[in-house]
Order: sequence, then C-alpha cells, then structure tokens
Amino acid sequence: MIRSYFGLARNPFAPETLTLLPYQQDIFQTLKVHCQQGGLCLLLGEPGTGKSSIKQSLKDHDPKRLITPTVSRTLHTYFNILRILCEAFSIGFEGGTFKCEKRLIEEAFNLNQLGKMIVPIIDDAHLMEIESLRKLRLLFEDFPKNHNLILIGQPDLLTNINLSVHQDIKSRITYSVILPRLNPDQASEFILSQMDLAGLGHNTLSEEALALIVRSSEGVVRRIRNLCLSCLLEAVRDQTKKIDLKQVNRVLIQPHWRHQHDLVQS
Repeated sequence: MIRSYFGLARNPFAPETLTLLPYQQDIFQTLKVHCQQGGLCLLLGEPGTGKSSIKQSLKDHDPKRLITPTVSRTLHTYFNILRILCEAFSIGFEGGTFKCEKRLIEEAFNLNQLGKMIVPIIDDAHLMEIESLRKLRLLFEDFPKNHNLILIGQPDLLTNINLSVHQDIKSRITYSVILPRLNPDQASEFILSQMDLAGLGHNTLSEEALALIVRSSEGVVRRIRNLCLSCLLEAVRDQTKKIDLKQVNRVLIQPHWRHQHDLVQS
C-alpha cells in the first residue's frame, strides 16, 4: 500500500535494506576476528537495538566458510537443543545425549579439516537455563579451538553470569558488548538514509514530525522503523504525501506507544 501510493520501487524500511550502522559494523568485524581465533562472545542489548541485524550479517557473510548453526528456541531442554544443533549441522540426532554430542564433535572436526570456521549462535540466551548453558559450554570445549560460540540476549544474561557460582562460564568470555541506543543525530541520519534507499524525499517528513519520531522512539532501531511505517500508513489514509505532527500524534496515541504512567493517568 505504501509503495503503491508513494510510487516507490521498493518498500521503505524493509528488513533487507537495513544495513549495519557504523558501530554495529565495528562489532561485526570484532566478532569475525574471534571467529578466527576462537572464543566465547556475548552480544547483548535491549529488544530492538540491532542484535538480530548483526546475527544475520554473520550468517550471510560467507556461508561456505563460516558455518553458523543457530539455536533460537532456548526454552527447550538441553537434549532438545542438541537435536536443534544436529539439524543445523544436517546430521542425524537418533539416540541419547551422548550420541548426539559425539556426532556434533565429529562433524565439527570434519568441517574444521575442510578449512571452515564454526560459529554456533545461541539466540535469546538470557532465557536459557544456566545448567543447559553450562553443558553447552562443556560440549563446545571439545570443538576445534578456532570455533566461536556467540550468546545473544538481553543484558540480564550478563547479570546472571556475573554471579560467583557461574565464574566457570564468565572466565571463558573473550568479548562482550552491550548495543547502545541511537543518539538523536544517529536516529535522524538513520531515518533519512532509509528514506533515500526507498526513494522517498526528505520533505516527506516535516522537521517537527522527524523530531517527534526521533524523540518518541528513544533511540531503539525497531521502534524507529515501526513508527515511521505507521506514520506512512497514516499519510496514505489521509491521502497526503507529507507526514506532519497530525499523523505522528495519531500513531503515538495508540496504547502500545504510550508509557505506563500515561495509561494510568488516563
């Protein structure tokens, strides 16, 4: 609807056009170095700050050489996580835990002999039972030494690992980073660059509307994207080619955009 109304060749703010921001690119390059040397890395951040973009960049970077089996269903038991890893490595998972672990280790060494780097990614790792994480860490100890285990999650994961009882995990961390929110200038630059990619003129957003979007999104990339798309839809409803405060405020009045104290007062 947006593309048709504004006469665009591609959808604005589409996931496939969301390239890494400069600080995300630095993190991506650092993770690649650890893929070559081996490590245990923590990629942390609030929801919507760009963790998934970095993960996807790793998966797309060099799929023939960089093997990135990914576990996203971290609420499963350790055995089910092993089965997910076996599926990701395209190997059978029949039998018990020991047999699955043995096959995974053998496949890891086979890939290593072919000159491939192994980068297992555990997404939403803050939801995983710490004992399952400990068992995985012990499993990956038997992998070739140049593999890199990446744990992606919210900052609560680091709080948990910092407990003295989990020092066996913390002591093996080789790199950790918490993705920051965008500052106002970065958020404005991000919005305008995405409009350029879609073929939307900068004058599609009034200065006041742009400032309100930047302020209301609080520097979270996902919020910026969702708010901009909602404002574009409101412009289509109003049959206008320019987004002003009217369209932005109509989106922001929706309950999920309002802070909890505003909802209580209303």
